[in-house]
Amino acid sequence: MDGPSGSGKSSASRGVARALGLRYLDTGAMYRAMTWWMLEHGVDPADAGTVAARAAEPVISSGTDPDGPSIHVDGVDVAGPIRGDAVTGAVSAVAAVPEVRARLVGMQRQIIGDGDIVVEGRDIGTVVAPDATLKIYLTASAEARAARRSAELAGSTVEAQQAALARRDRLDSTRTTDPLSMAAGAIELDTTALNLDEVVAEVLRLVKERT
Repeated sequence: MDGPSGSGKSSASRGVARALGLRYLDTGAMYRAMTWWMLEHGVDPADAGTVAARAAEPVISSGTDPDGPSIHVDGVDVAGPIRGDAVTGAVSAVAAVPEVRARLVGMQRQIIGDGDIVVEGRDIGTVVAPDATLKIYLTASAEARAARRSAELAGSTVEAQQAALARRDRLDSTRTTDPLSMAAGAIELDTTALNLDEVVAEVLRLVKERT
């Protein structure tokens, strides 16, 4: 399941995985974990050369339980810290580095290889698992995405989130390596007017229809 920030990928993917008794993988958390490690070790996210040189160092571990997904770096639980402003503001730069993407895509494919999983991110259908049984591209209006994100973050306004999401979209869709785009054969699902239960129900319908 791919799509831009705020489209509802994480909640919908977890809901679908839970309903079907499948594992769940948040690939975005892996890029955030890499970014957190770089910041903790004094690496400038804008210094692509240094990011590339050190991309193999952090030990990143992703749990796949949809009821309690976890992410650890060097044995440290970073589920909370990776959602902070510092990581959010730097993750697109780190994720654009080819060496980072190569390492994490390899890890993601290894996890997917164990089967029976719902995976969410920005390049799952195009790069990570182009032969997936079902590829869905979630989207929503800029206003809806900003409203959802601001509701998740205390003290944030819709206007601020709309500006932040526009910047993130621009960076993710224009990067040289694995830019955000809808995969061939993917089904686009606009979630603007849908609540979470409705999105999950529609995805489950598509799963039943396609499999």
